Amino acid sequence: MTKTPIKLPLFLVPLVALTACATPREQCISGANREVATLDRLIAETQGNISRGYGIFETEDVRVLRRTCEDEREDGTTFRYRCDKTETFTRREPVTLNIAEERVKLRQLQDRRAIASTQAQARIQQCIAVHPE
Repeated sequence: MTKTPIKLPLFLVPLVALTACATPREQCISGANREVATLDRLIAETQGNISRGYGIFETEDVRVLRRTCEDEREDGTTFRYRCDKTETFTRREPVTLNIAEERVKLRQLQDRRAIASTQAQARIQQCIAVHPE
């Protein structure tokens, strides 16, 4: 039975590497702060939408590049073969938004963040109690 290697998106590689090196206490604290970090990202995105007056929609496109590759046989001769390379790229497009709705969404996110921050602080204290240094 052969094992298929796990393929991670490139942006996750540093996070996985850091998590692998983190102590149990650091992992616990990171988990406790995850929701607050997500809300911070959403708040920043919404604030950007409001200040720009429009949103930015990201979509991933996949393109196959058809190429000819060369390789060498054991006897020293070369042979050519078709080797396709799949490339993924992100395209960003402006989209119209209802700014009034974005402002309502921003207030709701900020309210949720305040609650999540309080809850995260309580979970962090639990992490410190469970995983003393």
